[in-house]
Amino acid sequence: MGGLSIWHWLIVLVVVLLIFGTKKLRNMGEDLGGAVKGFKAGMKDGSETPGETPKVADRTTIDVEARDRTRT
Repeated sequence: MGGLSIWHWLIVLVVVLLIFGTKKLRNMGEDLGGAVKGFKAGMKDGSETPGETPKVADRTTIDVEARDRTRT
């Protein structure tokens, strides 16, 4: 009585298909697959050693001075 049989899972699948529809489920699957691929690529690119500074491509640093609003 504790586990779900194959028939229970098939009924759940049919209900999910009726609620969401196949097109929306396919789109969600594609989005999830793209996210997993992006995560794997990010993990592969982040393989530098802990002490090594990652190389940054031509970024501009903007130096600003913050003013304290408590002093007027």
